[in-house]
Amino acid sequence: MTSTFLRIPLLCLGLMALAACGKGKDQAAPQMPAAEVGVIRAQPENSPLTRDLVGRLSAYRSADVRARVAGVLLKRSYEEGTDVKKGQVLFEIDPAPLKAALDASLAALAQAQATYTNNKVAAQRAHELAPKGYVSRSDLDNADAAERTAAATVQVARANVQTARINLGYAHVTAPIDGRAGQQQVTEGALVGSGTDTLLTTVEQIDPLYVNFTMSVDALEQMRRAQSRGSVTLAQPDQTRVQITLPDGSTYAEKGVLDFSAATVDPATGSVDLRATVANPKHSLLPGMYVTLKASLGQQNKVFLIPQAALQRDTDGAYLMVVGADGKVVRKNVGTGDMVGGNWVITEGLAAGDQVIVSGLQKVKVGALAKASPWQPDAGNSSAAPGIAPAGK
Repeated sequence: MTSTFLRIPLLCLGLMALAACGKGKDQAAPQMPAAEVGVIRAQPENSPLTRDLVGRLSAYRSADVRARVAGVLLKRSYEEGTDVKKGQVLFEIDPAPLKAALDASLAALAQAQATYTNNKVAAQRAHELAPKGYVSRSDLDNADAAERTAAATVQVARANVQTARINLGYAHVTAPIDGRAGQQQVTEGALVGSGTDTLLTTVEQIDPLYVNFTMSVDALEQMRRAQSRGSVTLAQPDQTRVQITLPDGSTYAEKGVLDFSAATVDPATGSVDLRATVANPKHSLLPGMYVTLKASLGQQNKVFLIPQAALQRDTDGAYLMVVGADGKVVRKNVGTGDMVGGNWVITEGLAAGDQVIVSGLQKVKVGALAKASPWQPDAGNSSAAPGIAPAGK
């Protein structure tokens, strides 16, 4: 009995000792250290408003060269694919039938003039004899009518002569504009201009060139709403510049200027047609080429330029990790624009002075402590984005 009573206090003492040891272990458990991260302090600034688009080049002017009279094509007087001047002879059509038609018109004119002269003399004689009663009133009226009819016939004959001369001139087919003449469409010896105006070739002016592209109605509406809020200042059409990137990735030296914007929306695509003019002095661009272009449409006001490495995305959209005033990591969902020089344009969701985490993102989570230090760009990105400053500066 005595031994039983002795065991109970010993057991209690043992349990108390174990509890004390466990409590000491809990108090001594080390906390996770704050993750070291590189941050930048966001500062608002103005940034160009640009859009990356795809366009197609077309000739500034394009003119079909056609046979305007019927005849046999005698020869081609230009080299295909070369530049020609306005008025330069490109083709020659057999002029013999046209020359004969002109001679016939001239003969008809001479005959009409002779008839008019005879009728005029007869009318004058009738007027002289009428007062003496030798010519009736009816004969006098007929003489005057014959003179008038002959005069009209002369006018018709002169018009026919002019038409014949014009047709004879069409035997020499000339370039309607300055430009580059294309491939010959009809060979020598063929009958052209019979019933229809036969296409002989095409002349295209390729300096300057047009750049045709489109922009969705949604994008235009977003820009207009941003302009009404004052966050965007849109450029005037004649101040809108277009920078072309060639298919090999190089940048074209000349910048284009927007010169046309359609007033209606294409119902098939839901987009608006736009067009820019770009100089092509060396003829290095050709109609029909597809090019990528960056259109400078204005200025974005008070936005943030954040390095590309800082921006993350998930199913909820784009977001940034920010070190709050209490040293804890906070997630901020943001709105983004285009990229400018390797930096994302942040249009909403960020405040001036926010410490945005750029490096060390894999070590942080929302609500955890973070030890912020100024972000140092690596060698591949040696210059910090404009409009942001390392934290603490």
